[in-house]
Amino acid sequence: MLTGVSAVSEKSSVDMDWDSLTFSFTKTDRMYVARCNEGEEWEKGLMQDFENLSLSPASGVINYGQGLFEGMKAQYAEDGKVVLFRPAENARRSREGARRLGMPPVPEEMFLDAIKQTVKENIRWVPPIGKGALYIRPLLFGSGAILGVAPAPEFTFLVYVSPVGPYFKGGIKPTSLRVSDEFHRAAPGGSGGVKAIGNYAPGMVPSKMAKKDGFSEIIYLDAVNHKYVEEVGAANFFCVKNEIISTPELTGTILAGVTRSSVIELAKSRGYEVREEKIDISYAMDADECFCVGTAAVVSAIGTIEHGEKVVEFCGGRVGPITMEMYELLTSIQQRKIADEFGWTVEV
Repeated sequence: MLTGVSAVSEKSSVDMDWDSLTFSFTKTDRMYVARCNEGEEWEKGLMQDFENLSLSPASGVINYGQGLFEGMKAQYAEDGKVVLFRPAENARRSREGARRLGMPPVPEEMFLDAIKQTVKENIRWVPPIGKGALYIRPLLFGSGAILGVAPAPEFTFLVYVSPVGPYFKGGIKPTSLRVSDEFHRAAPGGSGGVKAIGNYAPGMVPSKMAKKDGFSEIIYLDAVNHKYVEEVGAANFFCVKNEIISTPELTGTILAGVTRSSVIELAKSRGYEVREEKIDISYAMDADECFCVGTAAVVSAIGTIEHGEKVVEFCGGRVGPITMEMYELLTSIQQRKIADEFGWTVEV
C-alpha cells in the first residue's frame, strides 16, 4: 500500500552531517518493488519500507548473475526543485541491457514513475544544494529459482536511494591513476556494454590493488591489442590534445555512459572538436589534460597516470581548463544555475 510522499516528507529532517558526506550507503525510508513472471507483463509496482529481501538460494541472480543496475542522481536545483538528469536515457539503457541478459525490459513509463515515486518518498534524504545528491539505484534481476543455466522464471525490478557525496575523495581535485597491463574489463562480443552486475566484481581486486599503492583507480586497456584505453574503473575516459577532445569509441566493450554522451554534446555545443576513436595509451599519456566522467564521478580531473615505469603529470597537477569548463557547465545545468538548453533536467 502506498502511504504517499506527505507521510514521509513531513517527518523531521534527517540527522546528517552533510559536509562529511561520502560516496557510501545510508539506509533511507522507502523503496519501490515490482515483479514479473517470465512471458508475462510487469505487475504494478508498490512502495514499501526499505528492508532486506527474501530470495531463494536457487534464484537466477545469485547462481548465474542474471541482473543489471542503473545509477542516477536527484538533487536540489537553484530554483528549489528536486531534479533528475536525463532519466529517460537510463530507462533506455536498462531496456537494452535487459534484452541482452534475457530479462523482460521495464517499460519507460514504469521506470520513470518508479524513480520519481522513490525520490518523493525519500525526499528528506536529498542533501542541500552543493552538499551532494540522492543516488538512485534501479535494479533488475532474476529472482525466481532456476537450476539450469537459463532465464529465471520470475524477475524483480527494485529502486532504492542513498544520499552520497563525491565518488572520488578529492571531488574535482585531480586523481592519480595506474594503467593495468594484467587485467581487462571486457572483450569484444561480451557484455561490457551492458551495466550487468557481473561486470563489476572482477574489477574489485584490481581497484583495491591500485588503491593500496596510493592510486585512486585503474585504467583498463582493450583485451585484444592491449594498448587502447577503454575505461577508468567504472567511469568513461576523455583526453584533450591541442583543444581536440577524444574519448574511446563505443564498440560494445565499454559502457555508453549518460554523462559521457552529455559531455560530448556539451563540448560540441561550445565549438570543440570531439572524436570518438581508439585512443592509444601513448597518445593519452602525451595529452594536454585528461579526465573521467560518470554519474557517480560527474567530471573528475586526472592528475597523473602511471604506465609501467613511466609517470606523466597533467597541467602541473591542477585541473585542466577544458576539464573545469566541462565540469562547471555540466553541474550548472544539473543544478539549473544556467539555462538548460538541452532539456536534460526533469522535475520530480
